[in-house]
Amino acid sequence: MVNHMFLHPQEIETFYILPTLRRYFALYLKERGLKQKDIANMLMINTATISQYTSTKRGHKITLNEFILKEIKKSAENIHDQISYIRETQRILKVIRFSGAICEIHKQVSAVPEGCEQPVTGCHTTILTEKAK
Repeated sequence: MVNHMFLHPQEIETFYILPTLRRYFALYLKERGLKQKDIANMLMINTATISQYTSTKRGHKITLNEFILKEIKKSAENIHDQISYIRETQRILKVIRFSGAICEIHKQVSAVPEGCEQPVTGCHTTILTEKAK
């Protein structure tokens, strides 16, 4: 399914990772016994969207590795309201960047230039920290 147009990592997050995160959060919150309308309120989306996530009509275009899936499940346990949802989404996005999974995902959906690696591109947040020292 690789798109031959280059997408920046931020576009990968917006168009692919965030919908997939919402899908997994919806599934895990539903497993916890929450009602669809309560999940929709927490995730700040429509109830119909929750239905699309749970029926794989949305948020299924990328494959996440087992480590990331375990982290998402951990985060889902910490989601109790809109603020905790935002916090846990940011945590997972950081995990995806730090672990290098962003590169795995990027290669699934976009053409990636030869030599595109985190130390070269600065995609990895710790690179910025190291340069600031």
